[in-house]
Amino acid sequence: MTQTKQRFSSFEEYLDYDDGTENVCELFNGELIEVPPESGLNVGIAAFLFAQFLPIVGHLRVRIHSLEIEVRGEPRNRFPDLTIIREEHIAQLKRRNTIRLSMAPPLLVVEVVSPGDLQRDRDYIAKLGQYGAIAIPEYWIVDPETQVVSVCELIGGTYEMKEFRGSDRVQSQLEILQSLQLTAQEILKSGSE
Repeated sequence: MTQTKQRFSSFEEYLDYDDGTENVCELFNGELIEVPPESGLNVGIAAFLFAQFLPIVGHLRVRIHSLEIEVRGEPRNRFPDLTIIREEHIAQLKRRNTIRLSMAPPLLVVEVVSPGDLQRDRDYIAKLGQYGAIAIPEYWIVDPETQVVSVCELIGGTYEMKEFRGSDRVQSQLEILQSLQLTAQEILKSGSE
């Protein structure tokens, strides 16, 4: 018996689909492409940031790995390593953990760069453009290979990037994160401890 690939003519059609698995997939040119599991390093860094953000923003507003964001371009959706959502999202996400283009964007997305040029390009180029196009105010790129935490702030429709290394205190422009006292080194080491 030959199995054919499922094709979707719209994002709404994709949202109605359930294959009965917990697989995480990106919708690319109408087809589902399974996203490989995160590395232990990536999960460790995201979990550390989750623990740091939790007392500041509350458990309902910090999402780790499971939040889906509809974006423009291809693929049509992304699953950031960590996201801080808005208060209004809590009720909107009860049925499906997906932020649609018709909703306000999340406040912050964090991506931990996986090894390899393809992954680096995805986080520094493709995702940077897609997140900026839907007006996410702040995007952090945590890069274990270069040992840099980049904070990209959306100003006038374009991200301005500030890089933090070593003992530099990572500074967010988001009012909700002004009390955060983390260095780049603390964030980058957290995935391997």
